[in-house]
Amino acid sequence: MKVAIVGAGLAGCLLATYLARRGYEVVLYERRPDPRDGMGGGPAGLGGGRSKVERGRSINLALSERGLDALRRVGLADQVMKGALPMRGRMIHPIEGELDFQPYSADGQRAINSISRGALNDALLEAALAHEGVIVHFEHRLTALDAFSGAMEFEGRRAHADVVIGADGAGSAVRGQLLAAGLLDESLDFLDYGYKELTIPARDGDFALDPDALHIWPRGSSMMIALPNPDRSFTCTLFWPNGGTSSFASLSSPAAIMRHFDRVYPDVPALAPDLVSDYQHNPVGLLGTVRCDPWQAGGRVALIGDAAHAIVPFYGQGANAAFEDVVELDRCLADTGDRWAAALPLFQVRRQANAEAIARMALDNFVEMRDRVASPGYQMKKKLEHVLERALPGRYVSRYELVSFTTVPYAQVQRRVWRQQRVLGAMLGGAALLAGVGVAALVRKLRSS
Repeated sequence: MKVAIVGAGLAGCLLATYLARRGYEVVLYERRPDPRDGMGGGPAGLGGGRSKVERGRSINLALSERGLDALRRVGLADQVMKGALPMRGRMIHPIEGELDFQPYSADGQRAINSISRGALNDALLEAALAHEGVIVHFEHRLTALDAFSGAMEFEGRRAHADVVIGADGAGSAVRGQLLAAGLLDESLDFLDYGYKELTIPARDGDFALDPDALHIWPRGSSMMIALPNPDRSFTCTLFWPNGGTSSFASLSSPAAIMRHFDRVYPDVPALAPDLVSDYQHNPVGLLGTVRCDPWQAGGRVALIGDAAHAIVPFYGQGANAAFEDVVELDRCLADTGDRWAAALPLFQVRRQANAEAIARMALDNFVEMRDRVASPGYQMKKKLEHVLERALPGRYVSRYELVSFTTVPYAQVQRRVWRQQRVLGAMLGGAALLAGVGVAALVRKLRSS
């Protein structure tokens, strides 16, 4: 049985490995050139470079437990983690004053992992192609699809498969074909924000910033983040409004760019010697949420990952959620005896509520990172959460830990956090009425810790 996967990105390559292990013949079709043919010529490894077409569009990944779980199941986690850098918390960069490190977990030891999207893609592609029966065709752009017969056209070339999976990202051509055929509905909810990448290079052969943290410059209506790379550089991403003052639209000249950074990100110009060049030459990317329904047609064509449910990147869960999709589809095939007509609808039933839950949480985390992380009230709340996590292990777990360090389904995370917050609010309210002195003492302890 032949399965065609349109899109040889992260989800597509991992899915090819899972399906090959189940004995399927898998053909990957990718519209872009072979990403391994980069500037250095040849495979790029987990610490390697990328081709010029990828410049300024990587958005480093924050690989966490959900993604690692999917990789462990096919023996790839250890290989991938060789090129990862653990980030144990957020480092907040204010306009004035000292840096503020905020650990992700109560014990300060758990970490999300910075990894190059391109390097991870190369590793997953190589792993898929190591399986007999997996092949890949690059520079194949899907132009037509018959969802009922499995017939496909790729700019002059025709192909056929028993099952077609669209793993081709937020701008999915497979989804577009299903939409044009009237087989699904979609909604695209774009933010009035875009993103642009900059680079902070290594300084004297070492990291210019603390490599154990995800760095954030929260500025209310905008922000910048920076993630470490194995070559001791940092990939920075600006998340700015697309229009208005202090936006991508309003800042174009070198003088205006430097004045803005000197005023809003005063520690950055000295760290980024190519700041103006990166800003002027790297593109502005779109940010938005993609929803569609159904995710499959006729038990023969389906969407997975961003093609079905793209989200904004502010929880670092896009790739992790897509990898969970792969695990769940594999589980659905096992539960249905590899009957695709039953497995594909079941996959949507099991995953759609979770996809919607992480979409909402990612949007909320944008507001948190942009507006809240620098406020004293937020910092007090996080310290209180860590106190409760240490005092009530397994009973009180913060939303961030549940999302990043467990595989609890996203929809269950939302419900559990809502219940925790409700009970916590009632407890603190009662404590304030009955034992005001004890609450005050706790607050003083938190402030001094």
